[in-house]
Amino acid sequence: MNAADTEKRLTALEERLARIESLLQAAPAPAAAQAVRPALAAKPAAGAQAPRPERGDRPSLVTSILGWGGAVALVLAAAYLIRLAVETGWLTPVRQVAFATISGFAMIAAGFALRGTNRQYAGLLPAGGVAILFLSIYGAHLFYGFIGVAPAALSVVLVCLLSLWLCRQFRSDLYALFAVAGSYSAPLLISGLPGSITDLVIYFSAWGVVFSVFSIWHGRRMVYLLALYLALIVFDFIWRNKGPDDWIAAFVFQTAQFGIFGAATVTFSVRNQSPLDAASAWGHLPALLIFYFLQYALLDRHLPALAPWIAAASALAVAGFYGTARAVLQRPLPGGEFLLWSYIALVLFHAGYIESVPHRWAPWVAFAILPLAAIATLRHSSGIAASWPVWMAVGVIYLMNYLRVVFDTDVQSVPARTLLAVVYALQLYLGYYLARGRESLAGVRLLLLYTGHISAMAAALHLLDERIVESVAWGALALAFLGLSLWRRDRLLGQSSLLVFGATAGKVLLYDLGGASPLTRIVSLVVLGITFYVGGLLYQRMLAAGNN
Repeated sequence: MNAADTEKRLTALEERLARIESLLQAAPAPAAAQAVRPALAAKPAAGAQAPRPERGDRPSLVTSILGWGGAVALVLAAAYLIRLAVETGWLTPVRQVAFATISGFAMIAAGFALRGTNRQYAGLLPAGGVAILFLSIYGAHLFYGFIGVAPAALSVVLVCLLSLWLCRQFRSDLYALFAVAGSYSAPLLISGLPGSITDLVIYFSAWGVVFSVFSIWHGRRMVYLLALYLALIVFDFIWRNKGPDDWIAAFVFQTAQFGIFGAATVTFSVRNQSPLDAASAWGHLPALLIFYFLQYALLDRHLPALAPWIAAASALAVAGFYGTARAVLQRPLPGGEFLLWSYIALVLFHAGYIESVPHRWAPWVAFAILPLAAIATLRHSSGIAASWPVWMAVGVIYLMNYLRVVFDTDVQSVPARTLLAVVYALQLYLGYYLARGRESLAGVRLLLLYTGHISAMAAALHLLDERIVESVAWGALALAFLGLSLWRRDRLLGQSSLLVFGATAGKVLLYDLGGASPLTRIVSLVVLGITFYVGGLLYQRMLAAGNN
């Protein structure tokens, strides 16, 4: 190739590149390129200092520790200032409490002044100011006595409302918690608070409504949940020490709190589109348990005949709360469903079984409750996975009575006691049959089968008197299971018969032969030998059928 051809080729290549460059400049840039260009343009030159990111509202760990330390130190200083007047006398109590009150408001004002720099960090100062205001009120009332009961109670109410307002201004739950703690502790700290238990019911119920509304508005469950715990516990403490005979007012209070905070839970979920999750449900569960046992203890003392029925009505109310939330939100509520089933399980086990079922009828009630629970679970779409608390309660009830039946203990007064072991065995075998084909119930089927075997062997012991006859019945039972397994092609049923065979051999060798006559020993061993030999043949056929 000569120089002229090379020059022509280079010239043509330059012209093509020029046309491509002009086309690229005329076309709109892709989105990715448009996003990259400003970033590249904004990239600082080498050696230039990058701009610092703006500070957010959330302080770092170190600043939080320092801020909390400063706020706590100021609160302690105010507390010691109140005490100092008593020890040294250099300030009168009135001036000292006034100075502490001014300090509290000054800390609140300082927090507002610093709110523009960092809202959450600046909010530590008003939090300390609220604590100082509470200390000033209680100090003026408890230590010095120059503030009467009514002014002290009114001051507490005003500080609580101020704390709720600060909660919205600084977006910190700490103020709401101060308000809750201050409102429910006031009857304990303000000595000589006038009024009856009925007045306390009104006072606590009013605060319950206030904190529920604020919690829904503020979007924090913690507020109404803490109020619920304190309301139940503090009221019960005051009622038992001040007016235990006024049980009707206590019952009205407990029922009112149940309704207020139940409605608050549903309204919060609906308004904020935030149904209970698993963690929130576990936070609500202890409150339900406290309510249940406090109210049942009260009713069991004064209205024992109605106590189980009122407990059942409360379970229906919980179901109503859950149903309302589910109907409005139109989606699964796993946390609410867990609370519902847990409360139903508690009512079923305690009020329904422990408190209501006569001891002599308990085995028959346990026999009837198992299929009812199974039918209810099958009709429910979520099955055992959601209703496991109820199944746990049913399982405990059934297990307690199953052991009574198998060991023939404490059942002398039970009607038709001789049939118990038989019907329990038949029920367990029926459950095993109905659960076939369900892989999720494989473990349950195994449990039903083996417990059914044990109950059937116990029935033979309870109904028969002769040792050899009992052993023959056990051997026949094992052979029957092997034959049925061949007919039904149920390998698990055939393998489970080995338990009965083993129990039969152990009974004959360790129990039947001891102290028996020679003839009885011969018969026992012959029966055992024939049973085992026939069982071996059937088991071999079962294995062969399974391999084909």
